[in-house]
Amino acid sequence: MQKSTLEKVFEYASSPVHGTLSRKLRKGVKIQINDGTVFESATLFLGDEFVRITQKAGEETRNTYYSWDKICCVTTIGKVED
Repeated sequence: MQKSTLEKVFEYASSPVHGTLSRKLRKGVKIQINDGTVFESATLFLGDEFVRITQKAGEETRNTYYSWDKICCVTTIGKVED
């Protein structure tokens, strides 16, 4: 999958954080990369060479980094709207 396609998926699932280059997952949307961890209420940074996902875990902040060329699939998860 091309980087430009992956960027569109991440952009669809998130919205810009004012005054930064980061993006916050939209309310009710979760994201999963390469069938790994499901991230919820996370902040994304779409860099030129990597994607960083920041998530609070209790009193800690966890940053997970993915190389663009190692991402093979992205799953977005949201509730069904009637």
